[in-house]
Amino acid sequence: MELKTLNYFLAVAQEENMTRAAEQLHVTQPTLSKQLKALEEELGKKLFTRHSFSIQLTEEGILLRKRAEDLVKMADKITEEFHTLDDILGGDIYLGLAESYQIRHLAAVIRTMKTTYPALHYHITSGDTEQVTEKLDKGIIDFAVLAQGPDPARYHFLKFPEPDVWGLVMPAECPLAGKSAVTVDDLAGLPLFCSEQGWNHDIARWCGSRMDELQLEGSFRLSYNGSIFVREGLGYLLTFDHLIDTHPDSGLVFRPLNPKLETSIYLIWKKYQVFTPIAERMLEMVKERFTV
Repeated sequence: MELKTLNYFLAVAQEENMTRAAEQLHVTQPTLSKQLKALEEELGKKLFTRHSFSIQLTEEGILLRKRAEDLVKMADKITEEFHTLDDILGGDIYLGLAESYQIRHLAAVIRTMKTTYPALHYHITSGDTEQVTEKLDKGIIDFAVLAQGPDPARYHFLKFPEPDVWGLVMPAECPLAGKSAVTVDDLAGLPLFCSEQGWNHDIARWCGSRMDELQLEGSFRLSYNGSIFVREGLGYLLTFDHLIDTHPDSGLVFRPLNPKLETSIYLIWKKYQVFTPIAERMLEMVKERFTV
């Protein structure tokens, strides 16, 4: 199976039309059809259902699309890494980030690096622990930021200088907004929004045996989306401080949990990983900032 064939497959999967995909790839339609037929024969599976004017992926095709996207990204990353091995002015860094106010420390390092390495390009994807570690393990990204303790057997890691603080985001006119902090008693019976990871780990650790008294109305990977539902009066959002705009004109307020609940944030990378010069320099600067 060649990368060129996978690129052909992905173009057809995106366009859902053989003619448009052939035009995009600058090949003839018969050539493209022949390549895809050979791919189906190689895998022993039908990848497309062909209709009069469109093409639809089968279940096997959907699986291959996900695998092919990862492989093509990895191949592109390897090519870029070798092109920039001797580039002292810049290069590409790939980061997978959890939602956290502590990302500001990483952003400050990148800002400083941009003055010294003008050809630096950084690529950001966001997600929870499962999503970003999957990309890290596959070699698609160089570093990941987790809101969860990493596995020391698989990763090297640095703890961010400060933890994130948990609290409740609610409408400013809510009775709970008059309190300085929120307890389990306050949350019992309320419709709550939270990330699935935070609910199952941090909030469960905080509540202990009283977890059954809390009601998860819905889960969100992005706190901003949860805050929209709060604005509509659908519930209350459990999240980190500073992720949601709670300025006086925002209509929302944040109150910390009592007792205080904090989550440490980690920058991680794979053991035995070989970095490009620019990624190595970023790691050195992060270490310097985190140990000040």
